[in-house]
Amino acid sequence: MQLVTLGTGSPIPDPDRAGPATLVRAGDKDFLFDCGRGVLIRAAAAWSGPVLFASVLLTHLHSDHTTDLNDIITMRWVGSPGPNPLPVVGPPGTQGLVDRTLAMLSDDIGYRTAHHDDLNWEPTCSVTEISDGVAYDDGTVRIIAAPTDHAPVHPTVGYRVEAEGKSVVIAGDTVPCPGLDRLCAGADVYVQTVIRRSLVEGVPFARFQDILDYHSSIQDARPPPHPGPASAPWC
Repeated sequence: MQLVTLGTGSPIPDPDRAGPATLVRAGDKDFLFDCGRGVLIRAAAAWSGPVLFASVLLTHLHSDHTTDLNDIITMRWVGSPGPNPLPVVGPPGTQGLVDRTLAMLSDDIGYRTAHHDDLNWEPTCSVTEISDGVAYDDGTVRIIAAPTDHAPVHPTVGYRVEAEGKSVVIAGDTVPCPGLDRLCAGADVYVQTVIRRSLVEGVPFARFQDILDYHSSIQDARPPPHPGPASAPWC
């Protein structure tokens, strides 16, 4: 199993960091977790892309984690030789996001189908909404979801990927919570969005200070110790 952090940037545009996105390769499949700004550019650098994604899994519906969903849908559609629905997994509300994204793309869809005679189908997505339980299982790769805490954003989820005798946990924006502890227990690698409190506290802007109460600090993101194997390394 391989994990690639495609983007680790914040909502503020950064010339050196793409938006939140993590690629997990397991069982000869590519799974994309969140799809922030520039995700397909960074996926291309990792020799992956929308036609190869076995599933796109969203941790929550904040714009910085979903910005480029439209790009994934479009590029999978125009890059496939035939109908190839995009599997999308996310918390309740994901179906509505996908429906609105497809509606937003309706002009572009019309232009492309009018121009390309062999593009005689429209893009589609197969959506699974989940807040707790098994999100994916093909007998080789198993992905488990559990609720996280990013209130007032609700619901939000984290994921645990199990394959090849290893486990990787992907969480988006959250503070410590029981669901996260459950996912991380005995995991090999843990990836979560964190903030550096000292940097945020140094910015005298109320809207910036607001982010402190629903993101983890670097210290918060360290998984608690569990009996048995050592706690997962984190990044």
